[in-house]
Amino acid sequence: MLRFIFSKLAYLIPTFIGVTIVAFGFVRILPGDPVLLMAGERGVSPERHAQLLANLGFDRPIWEQYLDYVWNVLHGDLGASLVTKKPVIEEFMALFPATAELALCAIILAVIIGVPAGVFAAVKRGSWFDQASMGAALVGYSMPIFWWALLLIVLFSTTLHWTPVSGRISLLYFFPSVTGFMLIDSLLSGQKGAFASAVWHLILPTIVLATIPMAVIARQTRSAMIEVLGEDYVRTARAKGLPARRVVGMHALRNALIPVVTTIGLQIGVLLAGAILTETIFSWPGIGKWMVDSIFRRDYPSVQGGLLLIAMIVMIVNLIVDLLYGLINPRIRHK
Repeated sequence: MLRFIFSKLAYLIPTFIGVTIVAFGFVRILPGDPVLLMAGERGVSPERHAQLLANLGFDRPIWEQYLDYVWNVLHGDLGASLVTKKPVIEEFMALFPATAELALCAIILAVIIGVPAGVFAAVKRGSWFDQASMGAALVGYSMPIFWWALLLIVLFSTTLHWTPVSGRISLLYFFPSVTGFMLIDSLLSGQKGAFASAVWHLILPTIVLATIPMAVIARQTRSAMIEVLGEDYVRTARAKGLPARRVVGMHALRNALIPVVTTIGLQIGVLLAGAILTETIFSWPGIGKWMVDSIFRRDYPSVQGGLLLIAMIVMIVNLIVDLLYGLINPRIRHK
């Protein structure tokens, strides 16, 4: 087992190097001058412009800037925002709970609906439920996030007035942030109606963000279940007269979950990528909206640090999924 763990950890090193190159190179290809954006309408003289570039280190060769960047990252220094002057890691950690809360609710919703839908579609293969659920999954996977979000806002917020349009909680409630998770903080506040307001603000963003992972999980579960239901040990269990629920739940689903768990882990990256559009549309104060704002402001340290931290979260999640994969199927450890 230790050999299996170390082999997976070894893959993180080249992945980390690749991520630093992408994060560093991405901001350098963005059009615009960060110094001019910082100066605004006032503008700067050529001498002052050159001085500010030198202060920011942008006048040095690219390879020197990259080596300094990697050196600082290895020492836990992601730099400071060019706009707010605050450390990037501090801004990221302050906003990450909002994104984590949204992503966690989205993946829970996707699993609760996607896995049972895939199981029933496989068991009832060829039925109206199979065709309807897989058709809905295909539509959900193909629907652009921004268009799907706008449709839900028009229907439930503008027309029916059931859900709020944006934000995490009503402006009527104010309380100190303890955990950063609005659902928990609203409960701890003790204010009547605060938790309900937080839930209503979370509904639409969660549905929008969960749609694509839900579709992928449902289709993957169905595919894995169909393959497992055709195995000899499943037919033997049925021949023994075991109840259908036990055959499906104990014998088929347990083995079908192996690729499904991997799929669920891979959806974490999809959730973090989708959170950028979702948070922007719903004005959700998380890292997705923060990244978009940083890109428009050419805030190089914030964009670099945000990309790196998001990539590291995805890497850690995938590592955990690989380890779980080895626990579920011990044969994987020896390959």
